[in-house]
Amino acid sequence: MSYSFSITTDDDFDKTVDKTVEALAAEGFGVLTEIDVAATMKTKLDVDMAPFRILGACNPPLAHQAITAEPTIGTLLPCNVVVRQTDDGVVVDFMDPEAAMGLAESDAITEVGTEVRRRLERVAHSLTEA
Repeated sequence: MSYSFSITTDDDFDKTVDKTVEALAAEGFGVLTEIDVAATMKTKLDVDMAPFRILGACNPPLAHQAITAEPTIGTLLPCNVVVRQTDDGVVVDFMDPEAAMGLAESDAITEVGTEVRRRLERVAHSLTEA
């Protein structure tokens, strides 16, 4: 089973980050963390790399449902969404919550993972619309 799914867009990197955050919000996700990996690599290792941002997305009602069913599921939260510049455009990678939540081997957690995946797929789809 794959642990992620992706889309590629021709939009500008910063515009794609903004559109991704907006699309996540439309599906009930807030961005709890935003890590600028390129800036961190430059600061810590003096390495230049293409823009690469990790967004830690969380849907509070679904996170609560999962944590209530299995408190240790918090180790798999939040859902990471990566926005990265490539030669072919800007790629948005989504963590597959079904794969992650499948590790719990719990029907209640599997249901949450399925719902989160549906919402993230709608986010991905919205980023490819004109």
